[in-house]
Amino acid sequence: MTRPIPKEQGLDHSVDFLREGYHFVPNRRKGFQSNIFETRLLGERAICLGGEDGAELFYDAERFVREDAAPKRLLKTLFGEDGVQTLDGPAHTHRKRMFMSLMFPGNIDRLTRLVSREWERALDRATGEIVLYDTAQEVLMRAVCEWAGVPLAEAEVEKRTNEMRLLFESGTALGPKHFRGRQARSSAEAWIREMVEEVRTNRLLPNEKTALYEFSWHRDETGELLPADVVAVEVINILRPTVAVSIYVLFTVLALHQFPEARAKLVAGSVNPTWFVQEVRRFYPFFPVTAARVKQDFEWDGYAFEEGTLVLLDLYGTNHDPAHWDEPEQFMPERFNDWKESPFTFIPQGGGDADFGHRCAGEHVTIAVMKETIDVFLNRYRHTVPPQDLSYSFVDLPSLPKSKLVLTEIERRT
Repeated sequence: MTRPIPKEQGLDHSVDFLREGYHFVPNRRKGFQSNIFETRLLGERAICLGGEDGAELFYDAERFVREDAAPKRLLKTLFGEDGVQTLDGPAHTHRKRMFMSLMFPGNIDRLTRLVSREWERALDRATGEIVLYDTAQEVLMRAVCEWAGVPLAEAEVEKRTNEMRLLFESGTALGPKHFRGRQARSSAEAWIREMVEEVRTNRLLPNEKTALYEFSWHRDETGELLPADVVAVEVINILRPTVAVSIYVLFTVLALHQFPEARAKLVAGSVNPTWFVQEVRRFYPFFPVTAARVKQDFEWDGYAFEEGTLVLLDLYGTNHDPAHWDEPEQFMPERFNDWKESPFTFIPQGGGDADFGHRCAGEHVTIAVMKETIDVFLNRYRHTVPPQDLSYSFVDLPSLPKSKLVLTEIERRT
């Protein structure tokens, strides 16, 4: 006999989700004293999961699918339609291999070198102050376009960078900002689609092992070339997440400022950059939840899951779960020294297997870019953080310091 899932009372809790943001699911997990509960969002029944067991269940491909899980507003902005995030089964595995073919160490090192070069160009010409979040986006856009084989004219840098920003900033926005995000999606896809057609007619010849080349000539599991509009979505699924790493760049430099003891340990070598980067990804908010749907009826731990039910996994709350992390609200990079690595307790960019599952294909890129950020702002350039509003809201998506981190007195270290 199954047991009832703890259920939140009320007709709908969408407004509560908007009011509480990253804390919506953790608050209810704590209140119910349960890693599973039921709520209603946008008029639909939703089951929320958290913790290691909940994450391991969520990434069981035999029990959950991604088709129709993401709201349409996210497909029209953040993800694009028919991209890898919306696929399941053999189609997803085959498409994911396309992405992972780019994620070998030498290729990631090449991107890191490009990011390093662009930081030097941006910081060497900086006068007065910079807004780190904005500067990081342009740095990352320039670097990832070259890495991906995407020609980026100087006159288009600002426009195309803003389009990528709007894709990840407008998904949950209401009103005009969401509309601008949809416009940015249409414009960016048209930009890349034209390049795909030029590649396929040999008018544009990007290097092999770049996203534009590999994706343009990729064949699906039936042996057919992907439609040009789908290739455009997937190339953007390289560009957009890399530009979104600007959020982590911002929090990395903020952590160097806010936690001087951890910074001193970095300088002394008793904390290594990888630990520091992983703690930034665990500690600061990035994305609150991810979604799937039940593939077919099943029972788990005495609870019944019905086919088609929307299921949300608590990303932020799982990264702060006291069942898995000692003093989770403290910033302690040392915790990763003896961390018993699990793909289901540390899930800032999703959980499970990166090669075949729905864990972010670009996680190693994120880590490499963040480590380069530490090197740039700790070892190669001095800077000052003047008085400003560094508070950030757990309601805003994405969550960012109010000032977006202003830096002054930037100069090379000798």
